[in-house]
Amino acid sequence: MTEVSTTALPTVVIGAGPVGLAAAAQLLERGITPLVLEAGPAAGTAVREWSHVRLFSTWSEVVDPAAEKLLAPTGWTAPDGATYPSGGDWAERYLQPLADVLGEKVRFGATVTGVSRAGRDRVVDADREQQPFTVHVLNTDGREERILARAVIDASGTWSTPNPLGGNGLPALGERTAADRISYRVPDLTIESVRARYAGKRTAVVGTGASAFTALALLADLAKEAPGTHAVWILRRGVTGSTFGGGEADQLPARGALGLRAKAAVEDGHASAVTGFRTEAIERDGERLVLVAEDGRRLDPVDEVVVLTGLRPDLSFLSELRLALDERLQAPVELAPLIDPNQHSCGTVYPHGVKELSHPEQDVYLVGMKSYGRAPTFLAMTGYEQVRSIAASLAGDQEAAERVELTLPETGVCGGAGLFDEPEAGGTDGGGCCAAPTTLQIGTGAAPGAGAGGGC
Repeated sequence: MTEVSTTALPTVVIGAGPVGLAAAAQLLERGITPLVLEAGPAAGTAVREWSHVRLFSTWSEVVDPAAEKLLAPTGWTAPDGATYPSGGDWAERYLQPLADVLGEKVRFGATVTGVSRAGRDRVVDADREQQPFTVHVLNTDGREERILARAVIDASGTWSTPNPLGGNGLPALGERTAADRISYRVPDLTIESVRARYAGKRTAVVGTGASAFTALALLADLAKEAPGTHAVWILRRGVTGSTFGGGEADQLPARGALGLRAKAAVEDGHASAVTGFRTEAIERDGERLVLVAEDGRRLDPVDEVVVLTGLRPDLSFLSELRLALDERLQAPVELAPLIDPNQHSCGTVYPHGVKELSHPEQDVYLVGMKSYGRAPTFLAMTGYEQVRSIAASLAGDQEAAERVELTLPETGVCGGAGLFDEPEAGGTDGGGCCAAPTTLQIGTGAAPGAGAGGGC
């Protein structure tokens, strides 16, 4: 296939979440045809799973500029930029209208099962970069399909692969058999059946990020209505002055308020903290569960366990591509030092683009939450800057690709041992995306874990 015909092929975007749809808008603005493949039935499928939650970021920070230009001629009314959308608002008032404008350029019910170079596995060098990508797709009707693409932008997020309970990054002994009593998302207590599952019960909450704070705050609210409701907060490290984040000093006020609510849950006796506890096993005690630590400690039985220890990328369908990923974070090697949660929070990561996101395999990019691998400090507007830069590069405008067009808020209060602490094998013990569920403001509902199967 010639270079001209390869260039005429679409750029495949995996995931119709916020960053995936922004990528499509940015590509169209550059005259490049996108094809968005979304496994779910609607735009922002993962976002809809936490539709009851309000974001920390305001509307002005979660609408991509190129997407807004596409929407404007349709009569779309931009929401008040100073207000905080819920996940449902984000999906219904922005993501779905954007997908509707993109029309046939977005396909739902299309699961990507593999990506490779046409006629080349990862070993073959000959004429590799001259070959288009071949994207293997499984449709909801069971039909398999092969799509040729000039480039691939993976915005599939990390929502579908939460980290396990085990302190070593692997499932704890007995974790799988206790699955009926374990949740890896903050429960939505607005649903009556879910509320009944936790009301009057003793629940272990594992994690130290904003998702764990959310769970603690919500269970504390439930305890005021349902006596006997109590949270056992399990931390793999100790409690320090920065454990609850920046509080009133946080430049993301909703995030600071969340940390203060979690602190109040502990101080008011609705939650008790167990520190330095790395789970090795989970055992049955009749209808209840007992968590056992690596050092042999055994906790009193609990009724439920909520595991909020971060997420990790699914790289299985990219195995035939030559990716350069950091051995710890599973993020692009040029990006990893900039987002290392040992050193950075979402406010201390500077904007980045095509240079930091490139791989030995030319014209394939991981963007959005997936680009951060196991690091938890992602901002939606960072993802929008990523895809703006990539679209410019694919269009041959290297000056624009290398230019920084984003200024991030300086929110360094959540660094290191703050809201996003506890980096270790198996991912972080919390963390979050400042425009996705783990960095969410408490409203009337709960906040699930970060990431997005449809692409944060």
